[in-house]
Parts: sequence; structure tokens; C-alpha cells
Amino acid sequence: MSASDDGIKGQIAEADRIAFENAAPLSLQQLRDLFSYLNSKTQCNHTFSDTRSFAEQYRIDAAKLLSWLNEHGAHCDCEAIYNVYDEFGERVGWHLPETRLVGFPEAP
Repeated sequence: MSASDDGIKGQIAEADRIAFENAAPLSLQQLRDLFSYLNSKTQCNHTFSDTRSFAEQYRIDAAKLLSWLNEHGAHCDCEAIYNVYDEFGERVGWHLPETRLVGFPEAP
């Protein structure tokens, strides 16, 4: 791989980051923080109560965040990790722990 290939890959990654941040109601860092925050919770009550608390704490528009999460397959706090992580986890550099998620039921 040449240095120009690395430069092109870096430009693509940067363009991808910018496109994400233009479309999403939160930054990549905030999404990483949201995944960590939700993973620290002891259980999911199948609402967005923890996501709403996170949005309030970070001063993120909760309605826009919940709408965006819904568009990406999340309909409650645990689905924000299980479904949205599949699409964005690698991009934000957040990885699911080797063990099951804390407080959430085992995936079938």
C-alpha cells in the first residue's frame, strides 16, 4: 500500500465522519458516549428513558435523537445498542464487551 492510498483512505474516513455528523443529531464522540452510557445501565424498561436522560445531560435535542435512532432500528434503550451499534459501532470506535451487555437480556 502506498502513501497515496493511505491519504485517500484518510480522506474517505474524514468525508464519512463529516457526512455522519451532518445527518445525525449528535457527534461521533457523543454516539460513543451514548453507547457507553446505555451499556452501564442495569436494565432496559423498553423505553427511551435513559436515552432521554443522556440527551438532556448533553443538551442534545431528544426528539431529533429519538427520531434518528428509530430510523436506524432502535425503539428503546437496549435496541439503541443492539441495532444502532451494528451500523455505527465500528465507525465510532466503540466495541461491545466480550461478555453480554450489562443489565440487558441475552440476545436469542
